[in-house]
Amino acid sequence: MAEPVFSLSDASLSLKGNAGMVDILKGISLEVKKGETLGLVGPSGSGKSSLLMLMGGLERATGGRVAALGQDLTTMNEDQLARFRRDNMGIVFQSFHLIPTMTALENVATPLELAGVPDAFDRAAEELAAVGLAGRAGHFPSQMSGGEQQRVALARAAAPRPRILLADEPTGNLDEANGGAIIDLLFDLRDKHGATLVMVTHAPELARRCDRVIRLRDGRLEQEEALA
Repeated sequence: MAEPVFSLSDASLSLKGNAGMVDILKGISLEVKKGETLGLVGPSGSGKSSLLMLMGGLERATGGRVAALGQDLTTMNEDQLARFRRDNMGIVFQSFHLIPTMTALENVATPLELAGVPDAFDRAAEELAAVGLAGRAGHFPSQMSGGEQQRVALARAAAPRPRILLADEPTGNLDEANGGAIIDLLFDLRDKHGATLVMVTHAPELARRCDRVIRLRDGRLEQEEALA
């Protein structure tokens, strides 16, 4: 049987708040298969984004184990985690996190250059074309609409051909039309590169397109539903 892309065993996350330690995630056990699309849903404050950050090594579990591609993320230091993300993951946030002083082309090429890809700008141009932004390559984020900025962020995430795509409310800051276009692009990128996709969403239409949906409440897995 193939190794799962993600394997979480009794994973928990506690963070220090004003009134002391707060339990954000409580005993999460979960596996995600290669090529699967998993939706994380639930009310605000249920722990969806925190779980995604745990899976991406952006937050460190305070209990249990989190493994990705057979590697134990809980034993890695920050440099090892950064290299692992660079080599294996593309991450798309609700806020676009583009570098304002760089053009669209430079934003997409940056992770490729950091990874030592020799044709970084050629591949960046190819990815911008794939999201319909070939004509905006020389524009800065401030010169683009929200939908265009999110498409640049998608191109940047997909350019290194990651085995894993993580998306945190990728349509949250967009209107319905732009949100629909981003959803289509996200699934196109998944299909094009054969990536495993895990996303946090409040949008029912986006959740319905996932193979499986997991609902969280108060930091626990409340319900799981296979949709495929």
